[in-house]
Amino acid sequence: MSKIPVYQPQLDGNVSTYVNECLSSGWISSRGEFISRFEEAFAQYVGAEAATTVSNGTVAIHLALEALGVGPGDEVIVPSFTYIASVNTIIQSGAIPVFVDSLTETLQVDPALIEAAITPRTKAVMAVHLYGHPCDMDAIVAICQNRRLYLIEDCAEGFGSRWKGQHVGTFGDAATFSFFGNKTITTGEGGMVIARDPEVMERCRRLKSQGVSPTREYWHDMLGFNYRMTNIQAAIGLAQLERADEFLASKTKLAETYAERFASLPVRTHVPVGEVTHSYWMCSLLVDDSRIRDDLRSHLSRAGIETRPFFAMAHHMPHCRTEQVLPIGEDLSARGINLPSYPGLSSEQIERICESVSGYFERAA
Repeated sequence: MSKIPVYQPQLDGNVSTYVNECLSSGWISSRGEFISRFEEAFAQYVGAEAATTVSNGTVAIHLALEALGVGPGDEVIVPSFTYIASVNTIIQSGAIPVFVDSLTETLQVDPALIEAAITPRTKAVMAVHLYGHPCDMDAIVAICQNRRLYLIEDCAEGFGSRWKGQHVGTFGDAATFSFFGNKTITTGEGGMVIARDPEVMERCRRLKSQGVSPTREYWHDMLGFNYRMTNIQAAIGLAQLERADEFLASKTKLAETYAERFASLPVRTHVPVGEVTHSYWMCSLLVDDSRIRDDLRSHLSRAGIETRPFFAMAHHMPHCRTEQVLPIGEDLSARGINLPSYPGLSSEQIERICESVSGYFERAA
């Protein structure tokens, strides 16, 4: 029996054609026409003025923080229920992560708790669009504007997600995306940064390339980084972007199938709440009883179906631990599973997954 992975990229379309163009031209490193083509096409797709490619989604967040001037002594409010990259990059910039809890229904950060966590040292808020569902951007934008705080959107899992028709990432002062191999569009490793202010955008471009001078060759007038994407990665990304709507439609159909098939079980799926477009980066399942979560995963594993647990709470990690009790996020983290979520799943594979989940609860009844 073949194993069904939790994610598998779709690398057809123009991927081979564009990569071979890079190989034929010799432009395989961080220069070449596919860099600008991918940046321009991506910015147009999400509705941004401009975008800049980077080597992965984690450095994208670090670059955005650095470009906005977030540094030692500053506080950045961030949900604890997130992937650790959101938090590590805050610490790497010298700032202090201030953890807040999430909302049960959407899994996203609670705006009321963002407001309550603001202190005189708060410089920014990081909104993480977890598993493809948008945060409440009306509330978060209003808080940041009223309190004069930077808003950074971590859209690593939010490509294709929209709040009231507007693509996530276009609400904040800066936003970041990931193109890791399990993302809706992938470059293997890779990421993107967008920013509202053209000066911040230009600072991102310079910082990612060793702080290079825009007017003098091999002159570096600021401390920078090597965060550049390769032309081959950009070629893959451009080919992936051409199929983005197809991928997103397939993932939505898959999520709707899961929701329909599991409606009578003691679980809930992660459905869109409000006037949003859920991109379903991962199709998520929350069991009613956290005590059976790992047993269900073991059952699916024996059936050759790979799953993932929800992210562990960041404030429980040894290097950034706090003594806070964040009950909503802790409960969600303990009950959640990510099911196979890629657009290339066959109808037979989907049926096998659904029957295996249902069979677990029939056995337990």
